[in-house]
Parts: sequence; C-alpha cells; structure tokens
Amino acid sequence: MSTLRGVVVGHGTLAAALVDAVQRIAGADTGLEAISNTDCDRGMLEARILAAVGDGPALVFIDMPSGSCLFAAMRRLEGVPSARVITGVNLAMLLEFVFHRDGAVDEVAAQVVEAGMRAVAQR
Repeated sequence: MSTLRGVVVGHGTLAAALVDAVQRIAGADTGLEAISNTDCDRGMLEARILAAVGDGPALVFIDMPSGSCLFAAMRRLEGVPSARVITGVNLAMLLEFVFHRDGAVDEVAAQVVEAGMRAVAQR
C-alpha cells in the first residue's frame, strides 16, 4: 500500500483555492495538486490530469458531477485501474483525504465520500 496522490480539478481558480485552504489548515505536505480548466481545450485538460495522477494510486476530486472537468477525467483515466474519480469536492473531504491517504484507494475513496456527505447539511 502506498500513499495516495490527490488531484483536485475545477473550473477557474476553484481547485487552487481549495488546495490553498487545506494547506492553511493541515500544513504544506497535503499530497494534493490543483488542476484548472482555464485556457485549455479538452485534450490539454486530459493531459494535465493524467500528468498529475502519474503512475501511482490517486483520487481525482472534481468540482461538479458533470461538465468539462469530469468528462476529461473520465475519458483519460478509463484505463488507469489505480485511480478513482470523486465529484462534488468540498473542503471536508479534502481534509479527510489528507489525514487518511495511506490506505487502499477504494477504502480511502469511500471514507472521503462519507466525510464530504456528512459536511453537507441544512441548518
């Protein structure tokens, strides 16, 4: 089992802002990389995502459950068995990832999704 990479993909500066917020809370070594769809076509976005995932296990966090970021990730990661795509990224799931990224990819993915869902509530 190896430490997972986290790739946050979003529209505009959203991914960078989320990664910055996590770093301010958890410290510099978060294992997260931000990818933006700004100023790139689908092919370039796919290449950015694939380069960030690399050859190790990774969770790819997408800002929305549809759109260019998701489509690029799904198309390019289709043949990467050690990568999982999670949509609807929020700060709570990224923090869960940072503090528990030493597990198996499927276990960490489930844990992260649960944390993200718990964070969404009407008060």
